[in-house]
Amino acid sequence: MKLFSGLMGMVICSNLVWAGLAERLGYDEQAKILIIHADDAGMCHSVNQATLTAMKEGAVTSAAAMVPPAWFPEMASWARANPELDLGLHLTLTSEWKHYRWQPVADPSLVPGLIDEEGFMWRSVAEVVANATPAEIETEIRAQIDRAIAFGINPTHVDTHMGTLFATPEFLSIYLKTAMDYGIPPMMPDPNAPQVKQLMAARGLQYPETLLDRLVALGIPLLDSLNTGEEGDTYQERKTAYHEAIRGLQPGVTEIIVHLSGEDQEIRHISNSWQARNHEFLIFTDSDTIALIESLGIHLIGWQEIKDLIQK
Repeated sequence: MKLFSGLMGMVICSNLVWAGLAERLGYDEQAKILIIHADDAGMCHSVNQATLTAMKEGAVTSAAAMVPPAWFPEMASWARANPELDLGLHLTLTSEWKHYRWQPVADPSLVPGLIDEEGFMWRSVAEVVANATPAEIETEIRAQIDRAIAFGINPTHVDTHMGTLFATPEFLSIYLKTAMDYGIPPMMPDPNAPQVKQLMAARGLQYPETLLDRLVALGIPLLDSLNTGEEGDTYQERKTAYHEAIRGLQPGVTEIIVHLSGEDQEIRHISNSWQARNHEFLIFTDSDTIALIESLGIHLIGWQEIKDLIQK
């Protein structure tokens, strides 16, 4: 299981003391709170349809939309028609698929470092880091937020496609500052967690020692745990792995990130991960999964509750 596990209870930095996120949300320290979050909404129709169904009929409590892809307007239209949907923004700086590509939202002349030789966003995080300036990163993510708002979305949160905005301390600072400028909570796991430090070390990342102080000073809510996906070759293997992860939840606020789609020709032609995406859609619309969460007394929430918290 890919898991970032954070500090429970009190977060203490310098002279500042914040209660853990669960306590700030009004839960007791032993409560298990879970956000089941769908990435990549807006990517294509298959993903949009699966996301909407999983949020209305399944266990998914939150989603984040990609603004640059061609199918973003459909997701925005559904969000306007269903204002109760907990929809954030999946800030996107890469375009990774073989033939289905997208371009920056900002004026290309303002973000040349985000554009590859084919005129699309770079395919990899490493290429973004090698070519884009911090100023270009900020210009583009602000353009994406502005477009989403112009399309009638009231984002409950922001996060980052392929983890690009966690790739350097400069990118991370821009991500956090921009989110707070707009009054939108950024998805951020506790950077002081041992597993997070291990992951950063494995990827050659190093954040300033003062980062946690800054997060606390800004009042940014920190997830206690982040699960970025379970492995398995078959539907049953993946379902078993996700159910084990749910049974193993610790007190605090955990986010499980899933990627959803149908099994139609559209998604098969776009993504080589279509089967895993469809498995996750089936798992998190399965009555067994919903019943398991209820039987364990887990509290399901979305990001709106966290946004309400930071705006008080």
